[in-house]
Amino acid sequence: MRFQNRFQRFMNHRAPANGRYKPTCYEHAANCYTHAFLIVPAIVGSALLHRLSDDCWEKITAWIYGMGLCALFIVSTVFHMVSWKKSHLRTVEQCFHMCDRMVIYFFIAASYAPWLNLRELGPLASHMRWFIWLMAAGGTIYVFLYHEKYKLIELFFYLTMGFSPALVVTSMVRNGFIILVTSPYFLLNL
Repeated sequence: MRFQNRFQRFMNHRAPANGRYKPTCYEHAANCYTHAFLIVPAIVGSALLHRLSDDCWEKITAWIYGMGLCALFIVSTVFHMVSWKKSHLRTVEQCFHMCDRMVIYFFIAASYAPWLNLRELGPLASHMRWFIWLMAAGGTIYVFLYHEKYKLIELFFYLTMGFSPALVVTSMVRNGFIILVTSPYFLLNL
């Protein structure tokens, strides 16, 4: 209890079920600085990925992943700065908050692009490539229609997008699946 009282100024209590969390000034500063600090490395890393790509598919995939990563940090930084310093601009803040939520869906989809586009993962992978982007579009529509109303549904969308591409391993060649499952044992020298 003493620990909680001592550090309470760094974090507020949980938000109500259909309300938005109100960060403290410390949280705003941490969000702004941590997201802004990663914009330049994301841009440099994206350019490096694109430069090291050997063929057209790798270049496209590097571009998709790089744009998703850069968009995540840029939009999130802008949202947190507007939310922190310009909180009197409610409509602008609301717009950037929605953009922040939407870019998370597209980042999840973009982060699976290298794995789904550049590996032989079986027949389910081609369907999953489209499914993950359709889910990102569905998440965007959800944010437009029900922003901050049904948080459990939003969490369900995020988790489904995060875990559903793992179903691709069920359509992999049996030898590839065995290697995937047993690789932790070899890495740990068991």
